[in-house]
Amino acid sequence: MIYLHQIDPIALSLPKFSVFGMTFHPQVHWYGIMYLLGFAAAWWLGRSRIRAGRLPGIDMNGFSDLLFYGMLGAVVGGRVGYMLIYMPHEFLQDPMTLFRVWDGGMSFHGGLIGVLLASGWWAYRHRLHFFDTVDFAAPLIPPGLGFGRLGNFIGGELWGKPTGSDWGVIFPGDPAFNGWSIERLQAEYATGALDHFARHPSQLYQALLEGLTMFCLLWWFSRKPRPRYAVSGMFALLYGLFRFAVEFVRVPDAQLGYLAFDWLTMGQVLSMPLILLGLLLLWLSRRAPTLQPAAPAETSVEGKA
Repeated sequence: MIYLHQIDPIALSLPKFSVFGMTFHPQVHWYGIMYLLGFAAAWWLGRSRIRAGRLPGIDMNGFSDLLFYGMLGAVVGGRVGYMLIYMPHEFLQDPMTLFRVWDGGMSFHGGLIGVLLASGWWAYRHRLHFFDTVDFAAPLIPPGLGFGRLGNFIGGELWGKPTGSDWGVIFPGDPAFNGWSIERLQAEYATGALDHFARHPSQLYQALLEGLTMFCLLWWFSRKPRPRYAVSGMFALLYGLFRFAVEFVRVPDAQLGYLAFDWLTMGQVLSMPLILLGLLLLWLSRRAPTLQPAAPAETSVEGKA
């Protein structure tokens, strides 16, 4: 089955208004909603793990601080990482592009570094081992990755290669359709003339693997106490493997193309260190101590509803 992508990336468009001679047209994009859903899922799942005593000595207020720092690290790190990894020339020519978030562009690897730095700062302040904190947080991340990839699909971006078969998705943003109206696309699609433009919905593959599958495996794996480094190692290994595999059917970033062998992408290059790191952490976990659950610290009076 071949599907013509016709989803409006704008979920809600509010009336225009003017302030001091400037006109504003507020719009809520599905991609932003997906980010909120990811953070909401992390909050809900994290509260469950705190109640189960999976981060001894930390109450709900402490977890709220960790989530806030993690959110900040994900957004700032994701944006900075994208500009430095995928658009370094544009960033060097005009550093202000860093703040043009409405133009799109977020990097998972940059966001991961941002989250790790934020978690490290939070762990230092609470006198916890860095990897005890990361092991706690790792199962909370995949739902956000899954929602983010759904946002990519809704926005019709980061699509895959042509399927060369009688199934796939036709994306209006395909360079082959430059200048085409939606009416022309719909008419040509109805006749089957666009079938050979059907592409792999690689965003959905990533949502399934990096989001749903990773979450199920990590949540199951972390349900009982594991040695330090083990949960973090599983996260790094699974993400690296899943991302590396999907890159074979995903179109590389236009400004970078293939880096070598007519198949190696930047996503694969960045995933290889994660695979190695995951294996190293799992190896280290063999002789590492296991953090046992304990009753969470009582939430302060100010934090109670």
